Amino acid sequence: MALLINEDCINCSVCEPECPNSAISAGDEIFVIDASKCTECVGHFDESQCIEVCPVDCIAADPGQVESKEQLQAKYERLTA
Repeated sequence: MALLINEDCINCSVCEPECPNSAISAGDEIFVIDASKCTECVGHFDESQCIEVCPVDCIAADPGQVESKEQLQAKYERLTA
């Protein structure tokens, strides 16, 4: 499933450059993740890099974007083709 940044985001911007798919950008009030680009780092890393660097733990799985590891791998392959 794609990831989601919640309202606890402090706009520190450390997550944005860590995303290998450029799925994170500045939103109106907090950073946002484009679900069509988020692979939870499948294909790039073993762990989601944005979650690893977030100092306030405001990034979690988006219950509205449920995807299996296989679907995330297929999305990675489409994005990097």
